[in-house]
Amino acid sequence: MAAVVGENGAFWFRHDEQGRPFVRRWWVGEAQRRADHERLWPIARRILAEVPGTGIASDQPFRAADIAIDWCEHVAPLPDSEVRRIGAIAAAEGATAKVSSIHVNMWFGDFSKLGMARRCVAEVLGLDVDADPAPFVFVGDSPNDQTMFTHFPNAIGVANVLRFRDQLTQPPAYVTASEGGHGFAEVAEALLAVR
Repeated sequence: MAAVVGENGAFWFRHDEQGRPFVRRWWVGEAQRRADHERLWPIARRILAEVPGTGIASDQPFRAADIAIDWCEHVAPLPDSEVRRIGAIAAAEGATAKVSSIHVNMWFGDFSKLGMARRCVAEVLGLDVDADPAPFVFVGDSPNDQTMFTHFPNAIGVANVLRFRDQLTQPPAYVTASEGGHGFAEVAEALLAVR
């Protein structure tokens, strides 16, 4: 794997094959990330108090730039109206909020998956995803992948993206038969078959 973009574009990381430590690139510096996190926690507490059934994502201790509100991973699934309410509370407090297949991720700042993908691909591969996006394949599963679905003509959604079809202004070009990791495996097998 060349690199990974994480937390909705807050960073890209890669393991240097030459034996050097991890390469880490952040959208904003550590001091800003820390300050933003402190501003996000009161919003998270408000959401937990006002939207019954929500929780903090189980992987939150490993997050560096956002706070993820669990709406169906380790809590009983909430109705769409309550998921939208989580996003509305975050937005009212000035945060960006994006719905994933299991969380509502919220953060401060202007980073995005597409913005960081541009940086990552340019720095790691020396390519420009805007000059010719057709050779790239993106696989996603939820509304927080919208910018990627819109930008890449060969964007693919795993089957659970269909749950969010009314929230997507631009659906992916293709949708797999299977959900989650099985859908991603379908894509990988198809690409390897034509390689």
